[in-house]
Amino acid sequence: MKIGVVSDTHIPIAAPSLPDEVLGVFRREGVSLILHAGDMVTEEVLYDLMAIAPVKAVAGNMDSTYVRQTYKNVEIFEVAGVRFLLTHGWGDPYTLPDRVYQAYKDKNVDVMVFGHSHRPCNIYKEGVLLFNPGTPTDKVYAERRSFGIIAVEEGSVKGSIMFID
Repeated sequence: MKIGVVSDTHIPIAAPSLPDEVLGVFRREGVSLILHAGDMVTEEVLYDLMAIAPVKAVAGNMDSTYVRQTYKNVEIFEVAGVRFLLTHGWGDPYTLPDRVYQAYKDKNVDVMVFGHSHRPCNIYKEGVLLFNPGTPTDKVYAERRSFGIIAVEEGSVKGSIMFID
């Protein structure tokens, strides 16, 4: 099973819509689920994603009042025997992975997906995958735009960062 992952899309502030590369890869890869780790700004960005696969999303600090009232800050769910935590993140972008891990390490999850920093992250810490897809629409704090794919197979999980030139 493949899961598409985006964050910090900031639509329509950073871009009028998601880049075609994101939607094209998600279609080609046949993703079964898409995660949005917040800072969508408006809910409309989810509509293009929903046309490809079901979407789980959380609110971020830059989201509209409507989005923050509609979506939770943290979602915990299971996919094919793998437990996921989805959140946006907060604070300094450079220490964010460790901060997310410390905040949620007692939640008994296999994967922590987050955004906020605009910086891709695909590392394991004490057996937990810490995954940030970066942002597909902006280069603040990151040299390149990016998004991600998480593959779940027989209880194992592997993340991949996809860069947009």
